[in-house]
Amino acid sequence: MTASPFAAQLTTQIGEEFAAHQQYLAVAAHYESLTLPQLAGFFYRQAAEESGHAKMMIQYLLDTDQPVHLSAIAAPVSAFEGIVPPVELAVEQEKRVTEQIHALTRTAREDNDFAAEQFMQWFIKEQVEEVATMQDLLAVVRRSEDDLNAIEAYVERDLAAAGPDAAAPKQAGA
Repeated sequence: MTASPFAAQLTTQIGEEFAAHQQYLAVAAHYESLTLPQLAGFFYRQAAEESGHAKMMIQYLLDTDQPVHLSAIAAPVSAFEGIVPPVELAVEQEKRVTEQIHALTRTAREDNDFAAEQFMQWFIKEQVEEVATMQDLLAVVRRSEDDLNAIEAYVERDLAAAGPDAAAPKQAGA
């Protein structure tokens, strides 16, 4: 079976989401090694969220009778100097994913694939939130680089785990 243009592009995005999952695990492990449990926990949750995004995309392919192919992903960056570079990487990653989500939506729109375009709307909203969250975290980390307890308090207070989003697409295996 030949995948639709949107499905082919979505298949590539699944790899990007799993790569983001791996990258956030590496960031979490870095913070864990520095005994920063709040930052580590935040990035472990982010990793799980990225894996969830990939599984939402897999479920969409299954629901639309498109082929599902998983590809290999590159190893994440695992060595960081200090506490700022991992968050800088996260901001750039979220901005890149936003561009990818917009490109997927554009493909759906150009192909008059209304179901695919509707599916992408949740991801557009999600990316606005993700970029804003990472940019705020970066501002706090830069400002408080010499006060790790202030960063930990911010993460605990403002970036605590939220409940599931009832509007989120279904994940494969859920």
